[in-house]
Amino acid sequence: MTSSAAALDPYTTSAENKDITVQEKINGLQEIVKGSKVGMLTTRSAEGSFHSRAMTPASPYSDTQLTLVFLANNASHKFEEIENDAHVNVSFLNSETTAWASFSGKAKVSQDKALIKKYWSSYVSAYFGDLKDGTHKGDENDPRISVIEVVPDEIRYWKPTKGAIGRAIDAGLGAMTGRVSAPGELRTITKAEIQLTQALH
Repeated sequence: MTSSAAALDPYTTSAENKDITVQEKINGLQEIVKGSKVGMLTTRSAEGSFHSRAMTPASPYSDTQLTLVFLANNASHKFEEIENDAHVNVSFLNSETTAWASFSGKAKVSQDKALIKKYWSSYVSAYFGDLKDGTHKGDENDPRISVIEVVPDEIRYWKPTKGAIGRAIDAGLGAMTGRVSAPGELRTITKAEIQLTQALH
């Protein structure tokens, strides 16, 4: 952010925290993802329209993992849109804490049997169903099942540093005094940090 932009956006300037380690950033991020449970995967159609849908990241999810993994039905439109443009966004919001996270990156699609087996659970089968044709059984061998891996280029998130009452008080004081209210921290995990962290693990 340039100095002129920073002067015009004091909220971001006040909230940005650049004085923590990459692992601390990852820990804060994973807390939001696990607390939110469901993310919104946004893709772009060939006509340029953006479409979002709720997706639950597959687990297990390691302490250093930044790539998001989803199991999904490859007959759905999102696969056509990813083929058209691999650039995607996944956003998370914890409505209880107001914490949010945004993953910007590229989606990779595969039918890697080892990955499907690693992330498969009976919970996933409910989204496929058994078509009773002997092939599309809604199990881990169903040919409709594909893996979507979202490899982030950059991750930004906001983590509250005060509870609901503290945030309300802070906002009220800001409104009365003209002071910027920043009851939380904005954190960015850069592309370089992502690449370094994932290479190490």
